[in-house]
Amino acid sequence: MKDKLDFVPWRYIADWKCIRCGYCCRFYSVVINFHEWLGIVKNYGVENTASGLDKLFIRRKSDGSCIFLQGGQCLNLCTLQRMKPRACQLWPFKVLMKPEFGYPNEAVLPYGESKLFVYADPLCHGLRFGTPTLEFANYTVREFVEIALGLRTHQLKTTSNIGLADFTQF
Repeated sequence: MKDKLDFVPWRYIADWKCIRCGYCCRFYSVVINFHEWLGIVKNYGVENTASGLDKLFIRRKSDGSCIFLQGGQCLNLCTLQRMKPRACQLWPFKVLMKPEFGYPNEAVLPYGESKLFVYADPLCHGLRFGTPTLEFANYTVREFVEIALGLRTHQLKTTSNIGLADFTQF
């Protein structure tokens, strides 16, 4: 489990773009909710999921990576792209109601009448640290927030810009 100090407030990040390195799919277990579990079971079978004492997960391959990760060292593809679990849609960001990882002034993001706190896992290779660009602050972070709040499901900025058609060319 990561130390609480390991998460970085969004205001320390200049930009983020998924580079399809597969790091998140190789080193993190994906917790899924019951609705996501049902979709996976219906489309791929129960054998592609796992359960813990009080959580449901996507099964992992023998090498530890997600069962739905395809590709290789340079280019990776999630075969759940059209029904990607919320945990995967949000990674490497966490959107919280309280500043659980410190630095409240740097993590706060006013959204409507609410104050949310947005952090990122610095181990993500797609992060570029520095002063947030206008695009990152106004579009990318807001899209992560809308996904976390359940206001959006379609990803534009918060996923790789390499499409399935591009993947087949490699």
